[in-house]
Amino acid sequence: MFKRVLIANRGEIALRILRACHELGMEAVCVYSKADADAPYLKLADRAICIGEAPSKDSYLNISRIISAAEIADVDAIHPGYGFLSERADFSEVCRDCKIEFIGPSPEAMGKLGDKVEAKRYAKAAKVPVFPGSEGAIEEEQEAVEVAAEIGYPVIIKAAAGGGGRGMRVCRNEATLRTNIAKAQQEALAAFGNGAVFVEKFLEDARHVEVQVLGDKHGHAVHLWERDCSMQRRHQKVVEEAPGPLIERKKIQGVCEAAAKLVKSAEYAGAATVEFLMDKDQNFYMLEVNTRVQVEHPVTELITGVDIVKQSILIAAGEPLPFKQKDIKVNGHAIECRINAEDPDRDFMPSAGKIETWELPGGPGVRIDSHVVPGYYVPPNYDSMIGKLIVHAETREAALTRASRALSEFNVGPIKTTIPLHKRLMRNAAFARGGVDIHFLERLLKG
Repeated sequence: MFKRVLIANRGEIALRILRACHELGMEAVCVYSKADADAPYLKLADRAICIGEAPSKDSYLNISRIISAAEIADVDAIHPGYGFLSERADFSEVCRDCKIEFIGPSPEAMGKLGDKVEAKRYAKAAKVPVFPGSEGAIEEEQEAVEVAAEIGYPVIIKAAAGGGGRGMRVCRNEATLRTNIAKAQQEALAAFGNGAVFVEKFLEDARHVEVQVLGDKHGHAVHLWERDCSMQRRHQKVVEEAPGPLIERKKIQGVCEAAAKLVKSAEYAGAATVEFLMDKDQNFYMLEVNTRVQVEHPVTELITGVDIVKQSILIAAGEPLPFKQKDIKVNGHAIECRINAEDPDRDFMPSAGKIETWELPGGPGVRIDSHVVPGYYVPPNYDSMIGKLIVHAETREAALTRASRALSEFNVGPIKTTIPLHKRLMRNAAFARGGVDIHFLERLLKG
């Protein structure tokens, strides 16, 4: 078991990992940039080390500085959280070379599943359904045109690495495809250091459904069922829930089993999420595999009782999974609302600044994951998420009611947040019925 773990991240997920380490009897070392020097969770760390200036490239994305901090603090392992370096195979490899355990997959497993092109190859071998499209990365514009002509428009250009909608373009004809190939490659290169893109069929009116999987170092892989993440804006998730509403259980069971088989086939150890798009007939097509813990992991924790962050640490330490697939049962329904420091009335403009009012909801079935306290200053340098409201209840209807109630108690100021948007969503009749697609929120905002 590890004695000391370094957390190579910030904010809500850094605090989440810190608490998990302490509950497992491990020391937690936090790194921070100068912009985060006053972050309240640093006081809870056993040690905190400054690794650079505010820009991510000078701090949270700087591998050499993080490794130096790890060596100074004499840690056994590094947990990357999500974002930043969490899906960088080179970071995992550097950790291994320095004899520091990376809490996540090996560089080899990450290379197999973290790259979307490679992941599709493994998915086909594991009989996981995938979209028709290019077999590998697109090298020439004409190659993209030929693939699109074969599979039919609309198509989507995707970056082979990374996520968050960057390097992604929907094209409905040859002219827009030719215009966007080079743009997508440049954006992918700037965002992920990898300009590889591929082309596949674009599915209209789809729902975004993903499967949480845990794999250990002993050849076991178990799925923790699905989440629905269809509430999105510009490919960024806004609301997530588990289980997915109105999904036929026999169909999703087969998809979940295929996802676990895919993770096992890659000899993957750690938390992974296999993401799918689902059409109106509930046919599933794999999008990608996220080789890390995800922002929305709490909804899965609440319906299964499995602590995903703790398990990721124990898996890295060599522990076998303490449960089998038959032990994983779904209990009730959970909904997560991402609370961002953004103004929904001004095209989601970021709202950095000091938080003077921070009044949290409570009561049965309400969980808040956040690093914020009254007086906290939201820096402009990083992602705008300042917390997550997660509710759990016996049914989806009860969870929606509970979320609405909790949001009415949530008071933040003077900065702007997405809480008003979430209130609107929880009261929306179409959302309450379930089964809405990934474009629903954008249509709602336009209307």
